[in-house]
Amino acid sequence: MTKLIRLSTHDTDRTADRIASEEEALIVARTLAAEFALTASERDRDRILPHAEMDRLAASGLLAITVPAEYGGIDVSNAVLAEVTAILSEADGSIGQIPQNHFYILEALRHDGTDDQKRFYYGRALAGDRFGNALSETGTKTVGHYNTRLTRDGAGFCIDGRKFYSTGVLFADWIAIFALDEDEKITMSFVPRGTEGVEIVDDWDGIGQRTTGSGTTILDGVRVPPSAVVRHHQGFERPGTIGSVGQIIHAGIDLGIARAAFADMVRFIRTVSRPWTNSGVERASEDPLTVARVGQVAIRIEAATAIVEYAGRKVDHAQVDLTEETAVAASLAVASAKVLTTEIAIEATNTLFELAGTASAREGLNLDRHWRNARTHTLHDPVRWKYHVAGNYHLNDVAPPRSGAL
Repeated sequence: MTKLIRLSTHDTDRTADRIASEEEALIVARTLAAEFALTASERDRDRILPHAEMDRLAASGLLAITVPAEYGGIDVSNAVLAEVTAILSEADGSIGQIPQNHFYILEALRHDGTDDQKRFYYGRALAGDRFGNALSETGTKTVGHYNTRLTRDGAGFCIDGRKFYSTGVLFADWIAIFALDEDEKITMSFVPRGTEGVEIVDDWDGIGQRTTGSGTTILDGVRVPPSAVVRHHQGFERPGTIGSVGQIIHAGIDLGIARAAFADMVRFIRTVSRPWTNSGVERASEDPLTVARVGQVAIRIEAATAIVEYAGRKVDHAQVDLTEETAVAASLAVASAKVLTTEIAIEATNTLFELAGTASAREGLNLDRHWRNARTHTLHDPVRWKYHVAGNYHLNDVAPPRSGAL
């Protein structure tokens, strides 16, 4: 059953903890992840949206770790951002995905926001506010086309349209609405929760990532002041890191899901699974074919972890010294990370059942949530095109297109 939701006005008096270092960010992430993991299966099974968990995440200060130092943040490395995401996603894939758009929005603000916009919205992030997106649409020619419009209305603007896959909006204090202006240029407008004309429909019914709250956003005559409009298109008219930051977070989500499946696979083989009849061993964990297959998955998870860290350093370099060359290097490295994490997420979640055996498929265990989460989230950006981007660069010197998907 779908639910129509009217978000209440956000709390401008909210405060959040301040995280002082990358090491502290990782510690806080691990502490929250241990808590979130205890009820992750129940939330998935019964589709219980993680409102309390998202409140805890916001209050922890983790959602402000990418705020630039000149605006009061610690601007963590992108390798740490991806690892924080992986830690949370290992505990609960949905909780790991929900802030992805939040961080993408903060990176877009870094590129194209005015100084006043940065001071205000980064300040809200430091206070614990959450940013959700209203970006993707259905019924358009491609996923990169939009029908939602930003039109002039007196001294300000008005937005009309309909969005789908609005991940994070149900938990957001601010909605970043992406719309075409009168020149067909993409814009990003900040709208506080409770704004007249915004309706959120809780109708996400995907087989996986079931509690991301990725439903429909309906925009009917939403008034927006000029001070809330960011010219998002400018971020793709010059070299940038908006796409690579967004994509490395997606890689972290898949890496975390792979780790979760691997951990459950190892536990199940050790404690429940029986050895194959002809194996000649006493325990499933001693079966040489099982041992080798587990080792194969473990090595590929390690490789994926390493490429994510490497890609994060490439993005860091581009942010500090932004040129066409550094931006391309970041995009290519992150594309590699996204390919490998996609593939290991699907492999690890499949292998769980392959090695753990029939007993692992029992509905009450809900181990299939890992496969459902991996299969759903990895549909986000087709990796076949990332292979093409890499090949086209090396063969034909064609730079990756500037987009939010690279």
